Amino acid sequence: MTRPARVVVVGDVLTDVVAVLSGPLVAGSDTGAEISIGGGGQAANTAAWIAAQRVDVTLVGAVGDDDAGRVRVAELRQAGVDCAVDRVEGLPTGTVIVLADGDERTMVSQRGANLRLSAAHVDSALAGVPDAGHLHLSAYTLLDPESRGAGLRALAAARERGLTTSVDAASAAPLRRVGAAAFLSWVREIDLLLVNADEATVLAGGLDPAAQGRALSATARRVVVKRGAAGAVWVDRTAAVCAAPARRVAVADVTGAGDAFAAGLLTAWLAGATPTAALSRATDLGALAVSTVGARPHP
Repeated sequence: MTRPARVVVVGDVLTDVVAVLSGPLVAGSDTGAEISIGGGGQAANTAAWIAAQRVDVTLVGAVGDDDAGRVRVAELRQAGVDCAVDRVEGLPTGTVIVLADGDERTMVSQRGANLRLSAAHVDSALAGVPDAGHLHLSAYTLLDPESRGAGLRALAAARERGLTTSVDAASAAPLRRVGAAAFLSWVREIDLLLVNADEATVLAGGLDPAAQGRALSATARRVVVKRGAAGAVWVDRTAAVCAAPARRVAVADVTGAGDAFAAGLLTAWLAGATPTAALSRATDLGALAVSTVGARPHP
């Protein structure tokens, strides 16, 4: 395998407030939890996991002109991520509250400055990385109308520059709001689409994972359906289908597991790995992520 060219990741930078619950959430009363505060955001997490694989990576995003934004960027740079992150006045750095209970999580989010990520900033950032070979987009950027132009421009600019492209579908609820037809039109002819089981059902209906992948491969050249503890399935337009089981580990916190999975998949695939080997690497990193608290790799 070869060392991948630089990966550009476009999307959200957030502060995560993670509460690992001691038991089921008790509405209207108290529930014990272990609480931690740190860096989050699907794009930022994926970039950090890519950097941990010793692959050059640039994150394109936006934070507020506040202490939280400065801390988030400093964390990413310390992790080895090159940051092309715009500072936005008048909006705070985005924050998400994550309630984690076993292998389930519930998120309450304020996207903040992420909503102001602009097409002009994306163009400027891409112009500054002539060694880029691949662009990975967090679909949160597409799913909100205020940042959609930046997401669409990122994919168009990548095509203009001859980069390969991938998109992580992000979250089932906002996908339902925008509708499957609209989303699939935005990501048509990308090289790789990553969806979890819920997102696959929104976009392709209640089929089995291989059938969902085949349906979505009419839009994306390759599709990976992430199924949590049930593993993952890869489908491409040659009709090739392969699957990988999940690694069995004790679950501490599932926050960031999909982002770690994406980083493992991308770095292996871009280095020339077979689909089977890429899935294996992805499930390795996903297992590592769920075995620790927090969304980022630990030093």
